[in-house]
Amino acid sequence: MGMMQEFKEFAMRGNVVDLAIGVVIGGAFGKIVSSVVADVIMPPIGLLTGGVNFTDLKLVLKEGAGDVPPVTLNYGSFIQTCFDFIIIAFAIFMLVKAMNSMKKAEAAAAPPPPPAQEVLLTEIRDLLKNR
Repeated sequence: MGMMQEFKEFAMRGNVVDLAIGVVIGGAFGKIVSSVVADVIMPPIGLLTGGVNFTDLKLVLKEGAGDVPPVTLNYGSFIQTCFDFIIIAFAIFMLVKAMNSMKKAEAAAAPPPPPAQEVLLTEIRDLLKNR
């Protein structure tokens, strides 16, 4: 079997295609979540913290001279990224929790009917009891 044929079989497997679709959708979803965090959640938090913008926080290691930019340690961007992660993780946790509670409610609402064999055996038992 040639290498191209093996690659084609590998690439066309169901799991690989599903994974590719998941990555593409995940990337698009990531943009939505980033926008929610940056544009909806962070402004009120910034207001609560007195308008502090974490991304502007940095430590200058070496001053710039002329056309050479300064060398900085941008710890504010790291803090902002960590904060975004915590918010995103909490939002996903709440989404999964809501989905799990819906599944539990669905399962509790309608118990499955017993199989036909069990119903038949119950009828036979009841008939034998009445004899």
